[in-house]
Amino acid sequence: MPHRPVVTALQALVDDDRGAARSALTGDPSLLGRALSRFLDDDPLAGSVYDRPAAFAAFIRGGGNVALYEATSAALAAEYATHGVGALLDIGCGDGTALLPALTRRPVPRVDVVEPSGELLAATAAALAALSGITATTAGTTVQEFLGDLAPDRRWDLAESTFALHALAPGERTRVLEVLAGRVRRIAVVEFDVPDLPPRGPAALAFLADTYERGLAEYTADRDLVAQGFLMPVLVGQLAPGAVRSTWEQPAPAWAAQFAAAGFTDVAVRPVDDYWSSPAFLLTAAGSG
Repeated sequence: MPHRPVVTALQALVDDDRGAARSALTGDPSLLGRALSRFLDDDPLAGSVYDRPAAFAAFIRGGGNVALYEATSAALAAEYATHGVGALLDIGCGDGTALLPALTRRPVPRVDVVEPSGELLAATAAALAALSGITATTAGTTVQEFLGDLAPDRRWDLAESTFALHALAPGERTRVLEVLAGRVRRIAVVEFDVPDLPPRGPAALAFLADTYERGLAEYTADRDLVAQGFLMPVLVGQLAPGAVRSTWEQPAPAWAAQFAAAGFTDVAVRPVDDYWSSPAFLLTAAGSG
């Protein structure tokens, strides 16, 4: 069960009372309580989670992410093989932790990647250049800007995105999906099946307290870096008015409904990994491109 002072602190953040949040955490021995208290001692409204790429890299290479990304890469490679993918678009590739092992298993002749973080994109670009038989292009921009500048005849066999589309607000995400539906033959997305709870309500705050405590426990030497540079900005961004929000997650059925409403057909969802925050799933669908 979540540590009660942390839930009180999260409610205080929702109420825009950082002083009360700090007070609630005084003497709290939990991992989340200590991490959140330290984070609130700085400016929790400044910057985004991608201002410290080293923290993101440490996060995805530790804890439950090791098994998660292995399962994700295997699922992507199976998509390439099953559907004869010759042209691939990866949206929000990060540093290639999911993409590169998939391509090693099953190379794709043409790969286009989109990633707004320059440091993360540079790592992916260097690794792609070392792979034989692959022609890769990179775009250091948002997916919205990338799609807005496309030539009318630009198409892909498969568009994929792993743990990136949740970073788009729901309205923006729908607009992106509507464009993609006419540009791709198929799409494959890996996201998290979060519980259907009223946003910022007591049950949702208890769920966040419980899962973030579990997540922090999976890190040892890199725990402070992961907490202050990634997990705490993600957590506070969902709750505190004025903070930079970086995630709009939703239950798997809501993801499927959003893809169908955007023009995709044959939408299917299957489990990928039983991750510490919520189960990860693979969503596949057919486009008209």
